[in-house]
Amino acid sequence: MTKRTLAGRPVDPVGLGCMNLCWAYGEPPTHAEAIAILHRALELGYDHLDTANIYGLGQSEKLIAEALKGKRQEYFLASKTGIVIQDEVRGVDCSPQSITASIDASLERLETDHIDLLYLHRFDPTVPVADSVGALVRAIEAGKIGAYGVSEWSAAQIREAHAVHPMAAVQTEYSLWTRNVELAVLETTRELGIAFVAFSPVGRGGLCGELDDPATLPARDMRRTMPRFMPENWPANRALIDALVALAAEAGMTAAQLALAWALSRGGHVHVIPGTRSLRHLEDNFAAGKIAVEQALLDRADALINEDTIAGHRYGDAMRQLVFTEEYA
Repeated sequence: MTKRTLAGRPVDPVGLGCMNLCWAYGEPPTHAEAIAILHRALELGYDHLDTANIYGLGQSEKLIAEALKGKRQEYFLASKTGIVIQDEVRGVDCSPQSITASIDASLERLETDHIDLLYLHRFDPTVPVADSVGALVRAIEAGKIGAYGVSEWSAAQIREAHAVHPMAAVQTEYSLWTRNVELAVLETTRELGIAFVAFSPVGRGGLCGELDDPATLPARDMRRTMPRFMPENWPANRALIDALVALAAEAGMTAAQLALAWALSRGGHVHVIPGTRSLRHLEDNFAAGKIAVEQALLDRADALINEDTIAGHRYGDAMRQLVFTEEYA
């Protein structure tokens, strides 16, 4: 697959999400293992790395700086700001002063003088959009960031921000089992010429077919709080995933590769950023962008797992309060 444009730069459509190198899913890899994953990513050809100031409370950014010292020109770097955590409670702060301070802190952790793309990680209803975007524009003018984007915003919010200053990308969860962006955001980004970056394109690992029982996940694994992984929903979802595994096997690929190929087929402006703690998965994911998949197979996957067939919401009640992407009724 040819490269796709992101913030004016051609990159491979399969990027690397760097959240679970230090946080969120299961036990993180050891420091040495995480370094090895980043080294191998560049060797394979990954040229789009996605992180955030909140991942591991800055540890993901520090890890990238350490692992890839001297190689900053070899990859497109995206990070995020806006989510804040106090006493393990999540909140949002997209005030200009918070954005400015956060950018400087990220640059210090990343040991670089510029971030290619900075996202507002969530929408802040307490701050006028023009004020938040204004802070990002000033950072662009100062050379600290190359472009800005937003994550989990509604189509109307995206249009409002884009009218203040053109945005480069929108990042939102999108996969076979999470289709919210198909209500409005995907078409809005296509219309406005904005890249769309799909996070969790393999359903937070659920669509890989390798998780048998979520109850075996470590206590602090965030999936234990997500409805689709809970006992009342998981058996039905696992049956669909088993069917996806069998469908992918017909074409000689993994379920994760089929899920990634499906996401990439949804538009020429779509990118995916699967994360992983496994070198094998790292290689398989990158290869997914190079596999020619027949439309008929993509259609079968589309019909198998979707908003109508999946059981449970993607987020619990608390997390849903921070998401403004349109919801299915």
